[in-house]
Amino acid sequence: MTTPADSAREALRQQMMLRAIWHDARPGVLAGWTRDGERFTRGLQAYQANAGALAERALAAAYPTLQQLLGEESFAGLARVLWHRHPPQRGDVATWGGELAEFVERDPQLADEPYLADVARLEWAVHLAHAAADGPAGVGGLDALAQADPAALRLLPRPGTALVISAHPVVTLWHAHRSSDEQRFAPVRAAFASGRAEAALVRREGWRVAVGAVAPPEIAFTQALLQGLTLDQALARAAADFSFESWLIGTLRLGWLAGVVAC
Repeated sequence: MTTPADSAREALRQQMMLRAIWHDARPGVLAGWTRDGERFTRGLQAYQANAGALAERALAAAYPTLQQLLGEESFAGLARVLWHRHPPQRGDVATWGGELAEFVERDPQLADEPYLADVARLEWAVHLAHAAADGPAGVGGLDALAQADPAALRLLPRPGTALVISAHPVVTLWHAHRSSDEQRFAPVRAAFASGRAEAALVRREGWRVAVGAVAPPEIAFTQALLQGLTLDQALARAAADFSFESWLIGTLRLGWLAGVVAC
């Protein structure tokens, strides 16, 4: 039976392991916490030597589009720098990399490509959606929309739903990198030439993740709902040409609304 003292010791051991991996502590210090200290030290040194390759693989799994845009060599360098500046806080590297968008945004070498940070934000939202829990079947509480005060209602999204608002055509760009059409980048060039801004809605469709563009009149309302505001607060933020009826029909068709609840 695991005691609180055992749990505390294990948490401390993992913390010391992470510090050793990032050279903040000597491997020999942590070796005393293992059954075979010498063997552990050798393994840790090998892990440190291969940390760069691990960083690249982990980041490429979450940001495949960004890797294509930067090129494999540049992306590998970026992954290694991020790995050292923002090391994982957990043993599961699949949860690491959420800081990349802000890192890219602040990098002076990428200042001429301002859309890259938003591409990273979109890809991280997709990555999180893949790991999101399955939501309930159906949409509960819809009757409340016709009966209750909007100030007392919240519309709940399904797990994994996210909105990424960009000044760049990130949805068009994201889809182009998943298409096999020979002319797949023509819409991207046209979108950039016209200065089109896009808001990406990330949602689960069963076991897969879908990305679609949100119509401009629906962006502020959708963002308010995802921020947890009440229905009347979201309506107050909606654009002048927003139609709640049209939005609801479209949202039910897409399937990302989990239900309506009283608050």
